[in-house]
Amino acid sequence: MQEVESSQIHSIGHDAATSTLAIRFKSKAGAGSLYHYANFPAAEFDAFKSAESIGAHFGKFIKPEVTKYPFTKIEPATAA
Repeated sequence: MQEVESSQIHSIGHDAATSTLAIRFKSKAGAGSLYHYANFPAAEFDAFKSAESIGAHFGKFIKPEVTKYPFTKIEPATAA
């Protein structure tokens, strides 16, 4: 996982072997919930991590694609 500059997203990571995107969102206390998105190819991850706005890219190309990239909540946000 690598931290990113975003008002919504704390850090992102990708496992090419399983095509899994990991996103840890921000919370008021810092690092928030962790989600895994399936079927996420390495080329898409490269585009995501190099996007001008990580949050905007997520909102436009990943979040609405629930069927294409089904997600699972892995960890809830931790309390401060």
